[in-house]
Amino acid sequence: MAKNIPLDERIIFALDVDSPDEAARWLDRLGDSVKFYKVGLQLFLAGWFPVIDMILNRGNKVMVDLKFFDIPETVALAVRELKHRGATFITVHGNDPILKAAVSERNGAKILAVTVLTSFDESDMREMGFTGTVEDLVYLRAKKALALGCDGVISSGLEAPRLRHDLGDKFLIVTPGIRPGTNDVIQDDDQKRIATANKAIKNGADYVVVGRPIRNAKDPLAIVKGMQEEIARAL
Repeated sequence: MAKNIPLDERIIFALDVDSPDEAARWLDRLGDSVKFYKVGLQLFLAGWFPVIDMILNRGNKVMVDLKFFDIPETVALAVRELKHRGATFITVHGNDPILKAAVSERNGAKILAVTVLTSFDESDMREMGFTGTVEDLVYLRAKKALALGCDGVISSGLEAPRLRHDLGDKFLIVTPGIRPGTNDVIQDDDQKRIATANKAIKNGADYVVVGRPIRNAKDPLAIVKGMQEEIARAL
């Protein structure tokens, strides 16, 4: 069953910039084309809560991507601080007690559990001592997160098909590691499990998080429009 998500919210633009002023310039540049923005560690440390307020006051939604990972009580208190700030999505990265703590304080915000970072591949799994595949670990973590009450997961587009097939439609999949459907190459790309916007949505993602392909483009709006057309075709 298709979710009723406007096309201008399907792309979550990663505001990975070093100042609120630069973030504001991106809001001006993208205008009404993008209505959902990610605030990660860099921008949050540069601008704190006022930068979130600025994005919201312009009629946009915010994904606060701080990947909370701490003792459960600390995570619960952190989510409590955010839940009155208007965040739509809050990311958490942790075990069962951490996820439970986050869910207990969400109050309208949606808790997204990070499964496996898209900068990891099978070789990283071996180094960390895991014997299974990335796909298996993503699936197991997603299944557990949903059972604990999380609203969705962060997953690459490569694992999304299994999540949708086995776990159903009643949760959100937000997919980073999105790259244009062209031959453009991002220098020193640290993302390993990547997909195009079209492929991610076809595979079951609800939202795609896009940063450098838009931010480094000569014509950012053209990239946004192209990706939105990819998403529309996939839908």
